[in-house]
Amino acid sequence: MVGKSEVYFEITVVGGSARVAAVDAETLIEVAVVGPARASVTDLKRLALGKLKARIARERRNGGLP
Repeated sequence: MVGKSEVYFEITVVGGSARVAAVDAETLIEVAVVGPARASVTDLKRLALGKLKARIARERRNGGLP
């Protein structure tokens, strides 16, 4: 799962919004979240990581991943 592989983050700020993409290096699954640009980077990354973990768990339950 995500805890055993690297996760890459990309943060793009446009105006008052920040888009954070998180990619799991092992599965190559990518998710994105949007939050306020004034939010802390740690909080934005935590939100994206939580979404990534949920997506990977869902893919495993549905048989999309080993």
